Amino acid sequence: MFGSAIVFKTLKTAPVMAAGFDGKVFKSPTCGCCTVWVKQLEQAGIDLQVTDLESLEMIKRMFQVPEQLQSCHSSIINGYVIEGHVPVREIKRLLNEKPKAIGIAVPGMPIGSPGMEQGNVKEPYDVIIFQNGTQSVYARY
Repeated sequence: MFGSAIVFKTLKTAPVMAAGFDGKVFKSPTCGCCTVWVKQLEQAGIDLQVTDLESLEMIKRMFQVPEQLQSCHSSIINGYVIEGHVPVREIKRLLNEKPKAIGIAVPGMPIGSPGMEQGNVKEPYDVIIFQNGTQSVYARY
């Protein structure tokens, strides 16, 4: 079981991470697409500490991810919440621009998003930026 003290420590230390792009990802131990996404981020220079959990419900609540934006894994990178299969390009854009936001999300698990590749099949999807009840499109794919 994942204790709330560990989650609190993660949230408390997340905004003061090193100047590089690094963070933590919380995922199911059996989710292969999440593992592929983590590898893609690491190849792009974003170092992630992976924590496998049977349930991510508490993490999503603590990270303030709206229900309609939720996906299969949740991350915190340099103080921002990254929910789901967000492309590296948009993560780096967020980290460089540093907008006032809780984070960005790719809701669901769209085919063709990072970690969800299936040959040439690609579903259109949006990357959503969110902050205290407001949401807007950050990028379209």
